[in-house]
Amino acid sequence: MNWLTRQNPWRLMLVVNAAVISGVLIHKILLPPYVPYIHLLVDYHFGFVKRALIGAIVALFAQKVPVWLVFALGAATWLVTAGLFVKLFRRTFGFDDAHLPLFVFIAGSPFFLKNFMHTLGHFDIYGCLFAIVLLLIPARSIGYVLLAAAFSIVLILIHHIHLLMYVPTIAVIALLRHYLAVGFDRSNLIVGTISILALGALFFVLQFLGTMPIPEAEFVAYLKTRMADPSRTDLLGFSYIWYQPLAKEISDTWARLPSNLLGLPVFALLIWLHTPLWRYFADLVRSLTDDTHRRIVVVSIAGVTMGYLIMFAIVFDYSRWISNWAVCLFLILHAIKTLPSAQAVLPIKGADRKPNIFGWIVTLIPRVGVIRPF
Repeated sequence: MNWLTRQNPWRLMLVVNAAVISGVLIHKILLPPYVPYIHLLVDYHFGFVKRALIGAIVALFAQKVPVWLVFALGAATWLVTAGLFVKLFRRTFGFDDAHLPLFVFIAGSPFFLKNFMHTLGHFDIYGCLFAIVLLLIPARSIGYVLLAAAFSIVLILIHHIHLLMYVPTIAVIALLRHYLAVGFDRSNLIVGTISILALGALFFVLQFLGTMPIPEAEFVAYLKTRMADPSRTDLLGFSYIWYQPLAKEISDTWARLPSNLLGLPVFALLIWLHTPLWRYFADLVRSLTDDTHRRIVVVSIAGVTMGYLIMFAIVFDYSRWISNWAVCLFLILHAIKTLPSAQAVLPIKGADRKPNIFGWIVTLIPRVGVIRPF
């Protein structure tokens, strides 16, 4: 223990992070899975509707859906995502002592794996998982762009808000890893343009035409037939979201805005605690050899951020949006690292006092939350 704390406290931070994640899992299991469970019940039984892909896939394997399946599927997805991220970090940066602080600030961030554990069963993590896969596989072929488009279609079918949440990050990864590497030719420009148009059309159909076409009472009655325990009617309280129009979502968000804005100083503090990471990020961008690459990266980050600002105006799950925005930046960081660099970027100075203090604080924060901080 003395060696861990005095010689390399960042290793101890990893141990503490693992303990914190275990605690978040135990706490999560004790909470009712309201929204995640109903998403496993809804399928395409009444036609093509929004937020139904996961439930439709579950329906292929199970006529009755037990509550524990939320945690089983969520935990499996979390483990795969965490494992692939570790593999990605090892390939991009390596696990030498010099890059251990960077790993702690990313993997141990309350924005990332901890918050995905807290939101176990929600759809956010699928966007992160698909983006990590795209960061791991070769990107030279036009098939890479087609796969990115296919992943984006799946995400929008899972939940149409992915058009703003993770699809822009997937597009940035495809841009940085494929288009900047092989260049812009006729074939990949055509595929990219068609993909963007198709995704926009799919979003439009789901957002404005994907509401449930039957009365809500009939819809709830059908959901009960899919429940392993139909007496748990408390888990069906969110059935209204398959009927709620965009105007209603916006009005609800703006009605909650005064109280939700009270959390902004907390979000700002959490972002500030990642200062060593953001400095490394900025240094990496500045080190890029090509000025055009640098400008494209800056514009791409601004575009991803703009998508989240739009979500802030539409849906009030502010803690989730802030967390996923940070995760998108973490993933884009890995894509930037693959671009030609004019000089080596110094890693976070793990021996310095300030990164150590911030690292410990980030490590001890268990998660950010769903709507309000913590």
